[in-house]
Amino acid sequence: MKDQQLREQTPSCAGCGVTLQTENAEKPGFLPETSLQRDPVICQRCFRIKHYNEASSVALDQDDFLRLLGSIGTTNSLVVHIVDLYDFEGSLISGLQRFVGNNPVLLVVNKIDLLPKGMNVNRIRNWVQRAAKAQGLRTVDVIMCSAKRNKGFEHVIEALEQHRGDRDIYVVGATNVGKSTLINRLIRDYSNMERELTTSRYPGTTLDAVYIPLDDGKSIIDTPGIVYSSRMTEVVPRSFLGSLLPDKPIKPLVYQLNEQQTLFIGSLARFDFVEGERQSFTLYISNALHVHRTKLERADELYEEHKGELLGAPSRDELASIPEWTRHSLRVKPGEKQDVFIAGLGWIQVNGLRGALIDVYAPKGVKVLLRDSMI
Repeated sequence: MKDQQLREQTPSCAGCGVTLQTENAEKPGFLPETSLQRDPVICQRCFRIKHYNEASSVALDQDDFLRLLGSIGTTNSLVVHIVDLYDFEGSLISGLQRFVGNNPVLLVVNKIDLLPKGMNVNRIRNWVQRAAKAQGLRTVDVIMCSAKRNKGFEHVIEALEQHRGDRDIYVVGATNVGKSTLINRLIRDYSNMERELTTSRYPGTTLDAVYIPLDDGKSIIDTPGIVYSSRMTEVVPRSFLGSLLPDKPIKPLVYQLNEQQTLFIGSLARFDFVEGERQSFTLYISNALHVHRTKLERADELYEEHKGELLGAPSRDELASIPEWTRHSLRVKPGEKQDVFIAGLGWIQVNGLRGALIDVYAPKGVKVLLRDSMI
């Protein structure tokens, strides 16, 4: 009876969109009866994230995420796909085009504030267009912005006005791309609704579709973040996300390496320059991570003796929950300028045009690939 009355009065959490209930604290949407009088009414999980920066383990499974995505193709909507520039291949939704059908897709590239100062944003936008097309995504426009720093957001609004027509707006994206931060900006600047969604660094913050009404009777629909286990952000302990995810412009690290030299990126990944002429490599990673250089012949022994200590975080205890490393052998052909991309961690630009044989070690399942250089 209590839950029935709750559904009639407050059917969903104003923070994450999940259906509210007062019976089971282990299930999504729980809140104590004493919290029913709050305005707005939010579930206990959102309350803890908002006030204590805590996150529970409650989340939707992958089938539920795909079900929500699959329903978009039957609608007449503008689809806004938000990706993280810092983690482009890791945050792009694979196969999105088949889910959205004929609906137009606006690609919003967030977190440009993390780029090193002096970068040419238009050149990087052109790179994004080529990369999206190569992934089979057809877009009506590509907008570069930083929702957190309020940079370029006016272009997002302009693009919505240009491409929406009389459609609803579906907002989709992977976890940790800044989707809820951008939605909060839309609420303030583009909607008649005065509330904020729950925003945190933790994956799966939005648990169900949240409908945000617009003045013309249409809605902005915020969908849950897709959890991709192929990203470093999904395999490290949550306590380590603050070090892994940069929150200010990256300061590139340049290393001149001879063949048979190794770089350890904290205790998370290893980069071996196996073969090639002496050349430079530039790391675009969170500056909270420690980088250690050594000889390749000493790398195995050094890792076993000093992981989580001399090599930097995560600690040995934290590493126990992270999958064992897998080796990825990559060859950069002479004359090509490429990046070694590690999903959720960043990338290493191969600056020389002389070719190189590279081995990368990363936790099993984490995506590692070669791509045309972004910068």
